[in-house]
Amino acid sequence: HKNPMPRAGGTIIFLAILAGGVLSGVLTTRPFTSIILASLIVFAFGVWDDIHNIRAIWKLLGQIIATVILIWQGVVVLFPGNPVLNIAITIFWVIGITNAINLVDSMDGLAVGLAGITVSFLTIGALYAGQNTLALFGAIILGACISVFYLNFSLSRLFLGDSGTQLLGFTLAALAIAYTPPHLPQASSWFVPILLFSVPIFDTTLVTFSRMRRKLPVYMGNRDHTYHRLVDLGATPHRAVLLIHLVAILLDCLAFFALSLSPLWANIT
Repeated sequence: HKNPMPRAGGTIIFLAILAGGVLSGVLTTRPFTSIILASLIVFAFGVWDDIHNIRAIWKLLGQIIATVILIWQGVVVLFPGNPVLNIAITIFWVIGITNAINLVDSMDGLAVGLAGITVSFLTIGALYAGQNTLALFGAIILGACISVFYLNFSLSRLFLGDSGTQLLGFTLAALAIAYTPPHLPQASSWFVPILLFSVPIFDTTLVTFSRMRRKLPVYMGNRDHTYHRLVDLGATPHRAVLLIHLVAILLDCLAFFALSLSPLWANIT
């Protein structure tokens, strides 16, 4: 960017979620009280990074502390079997998605648009599953994403900053754990959160292996994201962002289409 740009997107999103939670009463219900409390840690470390550009190890420390709070409050993946394995999967999932949303933020509107698409489908899924409180919380986050998307993509007046991307990634990862569609076998629903975040997961995996192959630090910024590759192929910046959003919408539709299938066909699909 040619001119100084405020990294205020995270502050807007956090205050919007907080205000929406208070006004709707969601903030005082479980597990959303736990999610907000834990996300405050991630948000604080993100603000610290936006101001002082801290080392990656400190950001990781904040994510670990926040995830431990989630687990302590009972927000944990519940696969049948070893509880220790469930805790390990929860840590891997929450920290992985938090950093995936952070890393995918390579162009105005990209990360907040993907977050908005993900939470839209998660909200619809929660309504269908009868989890009305989860749907309400998702709608609050969606409203925050829409407002910031308008300022970040259309007007380009602010950046999300680490405070915004990490907050969105952490909160949505926690909401995905809380989403539990009833009357459906886990074998047919376990992959839904993965597909909802498939674009950030793909981009993070691509960047990680690309940088490891070239012996570059994974956490350092570079022009090797999916967005940059599309622009290098001739797409305009806005079209590259919208194309990635379109792919995310199609994959999210596939996730909920597969829910109605038997476990075998759901996993094949």
